[in-house]
Amino acid sequence: MSSNLILPLSVAAVVSVVGMSITAIVGVTRDNGGTVVMGSNNPSPQSLLINTGNVDLTTRGPPSGVNPCDGAKIQLDNVQCAAAAINGQLNGQSGANVTKGYVGDLDVDVEPIDVPYYQRGLCPVNVHWHEGAEHLSVGEYDEMGTGPTGKAEAHRALAGEVREGFQCRYYDENDEMFTKPYEWKHCVGMKVGQTYEVHWPHSAAGACGTPNQYQTPFYDGVFCNLDMETLVTLTPQQIASAVGVQAQVFTIVNDETYYYPDLMRGMVVDGEMGSDIAYYTGSTTGTSRDNTICSQYSPITWQVDRKCH
Repeated sequence: MSSNLILPLSVAAVVSVVGMSITAIVGVTRDNGGTVVMGSNNPSPQSLLINTGNVDLTTRGPPSGVNPCDGAKIQLDNVQCAAAAINGQLNGQSGANVTKGYVGDLDVDVEPIDVPYYQRGLCPVNVHWHEGAEHLSVGEYDEMGTGPTGKAEAHRALAGEVREGFQCRYYDENDEMFTKPYEWKHCVGMKVGQTYEVHWPHSAAGACGTPNQYQTPFYDGVFCNLDMETLVTLTPQQIASAVGVQAQVFTIVNDETYYYPDLMRGMVVDGEMGSDIAYYTGSTTGTSRDNTICSQYSPITWQVDRKCH
């Protein structure tokens, strides 16, 4: 006997964070007798009407068939910053300081997207996190923040290379919600009390509104419907208007009071969360880049929440 369920675009397993949760996606597909009705290709928070048939959504695996985004990444190697700048081949890189009122020294003529990405046809193609904040917001996540590893000793997760990150100022070693261990099911290696910066890469060339929307590596999602021949015809402004990243910073707590059910579809916008945003154009980031080695994946839009949650 069939049954109908109303589910969000992603079904999540969650753990508590100050103000939200880290989630694990369970894909929704059209095969195995189920049908999906979508009212729009817009990947903003919507619901899917699913005829589940006899499918057990809690145990089923990923969709069968070919992943059209697999290997779609366009390879653009890192470059020496100084040499590329001299040759006029370097677009702006991502700045770290998003403190309110801070003004950088580099003038650029490419404008960032300053509205929610879905309003410009972009969809999230991946969600990942970094241990310790990549960005700096003085008074929120900075060198004075602390955590279970002390000050400024956090390292980027999922990269295998240690790099100091900034931390929030919430940590209290005498409050068990910052110290009580949690049995992680999906976000293995996370630490209660630690600061994490969550990133949502978005793209207008993603497989938006399909089971293949979310990809690892995220570059496959960004370039899913874009090839090199087309990329080289685009202006810097067109690229920055088609690719962007959202970033939001949290301290992990073991307290259900701060439960939030969904981190898959983008940064949380609720009250103070997502209300004070730094908009700028920069590049992709990562431990392979620094002040000497630069990324050629530029310019892209960044939207960074200045508050720690």
